[in-house]
Order: sequence, then structure tokens, then C-alpha cells
Amino acid sequence: MSEKRVPIVTIDGPSGSGKGTVCQLMATKLGFHYLDSGALYRLLALAAKRHGVELENVQSLAVLAAHMDISFHMNKEGLQPKVMLEGEDVSSLIRSEEVGSNASKVAALPEVRSALLQRQRAFAVAPGLIADGRDMGTVVFPDADAKIFLTASPEERAERRYKQLIDKGESVSLAALVEQVRKRDERDMNRKASPLVPATNAVVLDSSEMTIDEVLSSGLEIVEKNGIQPRQ
Repeated sequence: MSEKRVPIVTIDGPSGSGKGTVCQLMATKLGFHYLDSGALYRLLALAAKRHGVELENVQSLAVLAAHMDISFHMNKEGLQPKVMLEGEDVSSLIRSEEVGSNASKVAALPEVRSALLQRQRAFAVAPGLIADGRDMGTVVFPDADAKIFLTASPEERAERRYKQLIDKGESVSLAALVEQVRKRDERDMNRKASPLVPATNAVVLDSSEMTIDEVLSSGLEIVEKNGIQPRQ
């Protein structure tokens, strides 16, 4: 089905802005499908490691990206969908710092982004789609019905990640996380292929001082203003 035949909402932004949680909640509220495009790059980074593909081997990465055996399974609450790679639940594995860093590297490769483009567009099926990523509104779904760019300060995003890792029992340095966030932002915003920038017609939301509920409420208002209705 063409992406123009179903309502599409794109929410782009940097890691730690809260877009993943907001997208999942919004998809549940509207009864729409959910695309976590960042998970695709994380899955590719993990698959490359498992199959012995070097991150510098661009052509092999592109082939792997186009043929990965992956699937997503939403739960009843709409949060934390199960992510499957070659039949294995890798939901936790792809959230490691190493995989995240490598995902940012492979995402900078035009050949990889091209290989994953149609796989992402294939998620646009009835009754609608909430697409979470970094170039959803600029490249993957340029004709989306509503576009949001969700951001937050590097310090706030690092603090959120710090709390997540501490809760998991991991020993981390907040200062090091802030530096990692800044470096990843610089890499994502300055890459030649689909840099991380707001779409020209996107509504920019800064979540630094907002709760998830406040961000969700603002997002749903934007969706409603663009004539998008929940699944009946």
C-alpha cells in the first residue's frame, strides 16, 4: 500500500529525547502501527558483529541490511515491543552502548540507508503509522501528514540515559555519557547521508522540561490539528 493512502506521523530527534516512548504511546492511543527505525540500524550493527562483517565493509553491510531476518511484536500495553533477529529476542541486546555507537556509524553510510529505505516504507499500512527516527520526516516519509521534531539538551538526555543504566545496575560516568551524547549528535547532524535536522514543516518540541505525558499530549494535539483521527 502506498504511504500516501494511510495517515503517517513522523517523530524525529536525537537519542534520549523521549521519542521512542512517545511514539509507542501515540501508536497505542491512535491504534496505528509503530516503526522504530533506529532499531533497524541497531539490528544491523548487531547482525554485522554476529556474522563477522566489518563496519568498514560497506557493500557487505548493505547486503546484510537488505536481507536481515527481523520482526517487531507489540505487547498489549504498546510499550517496549519485542525485537526479533533471526528468530531470537534481542530487545535488550540492541540497547547496549556498544551497539548504539556502532548503529550510529553504519547509519552514516548512504548505501546502508538506501538498502533500508524500502523496508521502512513498507511499514506504512492501514490504519496508519507512527514513525520514529532521525530522517523519517525528511527522507523516508517526506509527505507525512504530521511531522514532529523532538529534542532535549545533551545534559538532560545524558541524565536520562544515566538513570536507565544505573537502574540496570551498571556502573557509568555521567560526564562520559554527556560526551558520548555530544559526539553522537555531531556525527548524526553532520553526516552527508540524511543528517539529523528538523523537516522544514516539522513542529519542534523541546522535552527538556516536559514530562512524557506532556510531550504525548502536545504530540496528539499536533496530530489532531493535521486532521488525523484515531482508528475507529
